[in-house]
Amino acid sequence: MNIQIFGTKKCFDTKKAERYFKERRIKFQFINLNEKSLSKRELESVRIAVGLDELINTSAKEYETLNLANIKSASIKEEILLNNPKLYKTPIVRNGKQATVGYKPEVWKGWQ
Repeated sequence: MNIQIFGTKKCFDTKKAERYFKERRIKFQFINLNEKSLSKRELESVRIAVGLDELINTSAKEYETLNLANIKSASIKEEILLNNPKLYKTPIVRNGKQATVGYKPEVWKGWQ
């Protein structure tokens, strides 16, 4: 397993995800979205696994500011996400081509 957790230090669900993998002694890489965003290929991989709308945090301040609700083009939404990591729902947990958004231990259990 090659687990990556994308999130922020202050996110409660991200902390729970880290704890989940630590308790099971599963190594993971934590990527702080406040410091580094997903690459274009990482975003594409997660989008294929969960869908673009699942990635967008509609309660983020940036969602309103950027008027994302009125943007219909998926490619424009992807470009906005790449440049505004605060728009992601967290945690984003990747295991190769598999991915989840949010705290999903029932899915992660199947990865083992």
